[in-house]
Amino acid sequence: MAKNFILWVVIAAVLMMVFQSFNPTTRGTELSYSDFMKAVQNGQVQSVTISGQSITGKQKSTDQRFETVLPAFDDKLMDTLLANNVDVVGEKPEKQGFLSQLLLASLPILIIIAVFMIFMRQMQGGGSGRGGPMAFGKSKAKLLSEDQIKTTFDDVAGCDEAKEDVKELVEFLRDPGKYQRLGGRIPRGVLMAGQPGTGKTLLAKAIAGEARVPFFSISGSDFVEMFVGVGASRVRDMFEQAKKQAPCIIFIDEIDAVGRSRGVGMGGGNDEREQTLNQLLVEMDGFEVNDGIIVIAATNRPDVLDPALLRPGRFDRQVVVGLPDIRGREQILKVHMRKVPIGDDVNASVLARGTPGFSGADLANLVNEASLFAARANRNTVGMEEFEQAKDKILMGAERKTMVMSEKEKTNTAYHEAGHAIVGRIVPEHDPVYKVSIIPRGRALGVTMFLPEEDRHSISKRGIESNICSLYGGRIAEEMTLGKDGVTTGASNDIERATKYARNYVTKWGLSDKLGAQLYSEDEQNSYLGSAGGGQMSHLSDETARVIDAEVRHLLDTCYQRSVKILEENREKLEMMKDALMEYETIDADQIDDIMEGRKPRPPKSWTDTGSGPSAPAEASRDMAKDDDDSVGDPASEQS
Repeated sequence: MAKNFILWVVIAAVLMMVFQSFNPTTRGTELSYSDFMKAVQNGQVQSVTISGQSITGKQKSTDQRFETVLPAFDDKLMDTLLANNVDVVGEKPEKQGFLSQLLLASLPILIIIAVFMIFMRQMQGGGSGRGGPMAFGKSKAKLLSEDQIKTTFDDVAGCDEAKEDVKELVEFLRDPGKYQRLGGRIPRGVLMAGQPGTGKTLLAKAIAGEARVPFFSISGSDFVEMFVGVGASRVRDMFEQAKKQAPCIIFIDEIDAVGRSRGVGMGGGNDEREQTLNQLLVEMDGFEVNDGIIVIAATNRPDVLDPALLRPGRFDRQVVVGLPDIRGREQILKVHMRKVPIGDDVNASVLARGTPGFSGADLANLVNEASLFAARANRNTVGMEEFEQAKDKILMGAERKTMVMSEKEKTNTAYHEAGHAIVGRIVPEHDPVYKVSIIPRGRALGVTMFLPEEDRHSISKRGIESNICSLYGGRIAEEMTLGKDGVTTGASNDIERATKYARNYVTKWGLSDKLGAQLYSEDEQNSYLGSAGGGQMSHLSDETARVIDAEVRHLLDTCYQRSVKILEENREKLEMMKDALMEYETIDADQIDDIMEGRKPRPPKSWTDTGSGPSAPAEASRDMAKDDDDSVGDPASEQS
C-alpha cells in the first residue's frame, strides 16, 4: 500500500514539473509596451533587463517588478532609456539543445507508458518480481521451504488409511536409494479424492513437512487466463522451478478446474483449458523425465477427470480421504482441543459418537464454536455444555429467540414437529429422535433432529420407506388439527425430499417390483433434481415414463396413508408432545420416551445436570441446505 502511494506521489511530481516547464511563472506585473514607454518618459523606471523581445524591470518608487514584450524592433528604445537615466542590462536569450527539447517533448509520453506497464504488472501478478510486467506465462505457484512447513502427520487425524498410503512417499523423498536399488519407482502423481473438508490439503502439507522438502502450492484455476497459451506456459514454468528445487512436491488444489475430460460439452470444451491439461500430461510423463518431483492433486470430483490423468505414470495412485469414523472423529477432536482450555467434564469419545457425518473441518468448527460460547459466558474453560450448544447450532442452525411468532403459528409448528417425531419413532429402521424444538433456527420455524445409533454406509428398502413416512408426518399432523384447508406451506421441503427419495427408489436404486433392477435416471450432474434425485433419461419411451411416474406416485401415496394411520392411532401422544413443546419449547430423547410410553414428560435437564448426553446419539446426520424452511440433516434429520 505504501509502495503504491509513493509511486503515485513521484508521478504527480514529475507531471507538475512538466506543466511548469510549459507554463513558466511570471517574473512581475505585466505591462503593455505603451504603458512601459510612458513610465520611462515619466521617470518611474529604475532599471530594465532586455533578453530578446522580453523586457523586465523595476520601478523607482515602489520597487515593484514588471514585465513586457517588445512588439517589434525599436531603434529609439535605447536612446529613450538612457535619456531618462534607466539602468539597462542585456541578457543572452536561453537556447535549449536538441536533446533537451526532445526529452521535454517525449516526457509525457514516457510517463503514460510507464503507468500502463505498472498497471499491466499488477493485473498479471508481475509484482512478485519474476519476469517483469509482461510475465503472463510465469507460474503462480507459491514456494514453501522445508523450514516454513510445520505440519506433520501428528497434526492429521481421522484418515489412517490415507496416511499409510502416502507414508512411502515420505520415505522415498528422504531416502530414494532404498527403492531405486531394487528397481522400484515411486508414483509420479498422487490424487487425493474426498468430500470437502476431509483434510486433503492438510495431508499434502504433512507429507512435505515430514519429508522436509520444498513444497509448491497452486490452485487449478491459477493456470487459466484470458490469453490463449498462458496456462500451458505456466505449467512449463512451474516444473522448471520444481526441477531446481528437486526433490520437491507440487500440490495442485482443485485440479478438476483444468483436468476435466477433453471434448466434453458444447463445442468440444475450452481450448485454453485443454492446452493447459495437455501440457500437464506431458510434464508429468513425456519424453523428458522429471525425477524427484512428486505431484499431489486434490479434487472433490474424481469422476470428471480426464482418463489420461489417471493412467499409470501420471496420477497412478488414488488416495481416498473419506469422512472419519467414530474413532477418527475422536482423534480429530483431540487434535483441535490441544489449543483450547478444556473442562474436566468434556469427553471426546462422547462427542465423537454424537457427531458422525462430520468432516475434519466440521469438527474444527465445532471446537471453535464451543470456545466462542464459553467466551461469551466469561468462562475460563470450555465445557460439555458449550460443545452441546455448538453441535446444536451446526446441526440445526442458530437459535432466533427474538423472532416474534403468534400463538397460533407456534401451536401449528408444535403439531408439525410432533408429527415428524412420532412417525419417525414408530416406523422400523428409522434413526432415533435426538431433539425436537419449536425455537426458530436459521430459516426453519422448528426442528426435528434424528441421529443414527451407529455408522451407516447404506440404507435398506424398509428404511427408505420409513424416511418417506416421517417426512409426511408433519403435513399430516397439520391436516388432523387444522383441516385440509388450514395446511400451511411449512411442508414444502418435506414433500420435495420425499419425492426425491421416491424417484431414486424407482429409477436409480432398482427397488420397484414392477420396473426391476434397472437404471432409469441420468447421471447426477445432469439431473434436474440435483445430486439427490435423478433426471429422466432421454431414451426412455413414453410408456416407461408413465410407469415410472405411476410407481413414484404409488409409493408416495402408500407411505402417506401409512403415516396417517400411525398418527390417528397415536392422537393422544401427538397432543401430549404438542403440549410439551408449547411448555418447554425444546424436548430431548428422554422426554420423548416418556411421551411414547404414555407418561407426562419430565422437565428438561441440561447436560451438566445429567452428566451425560441424549440417549444413543451415536451419529449426527445432515443434508444439503434448502432454500425452503427445512435444511439440516441426513435423510433422517429434519427441519421444518
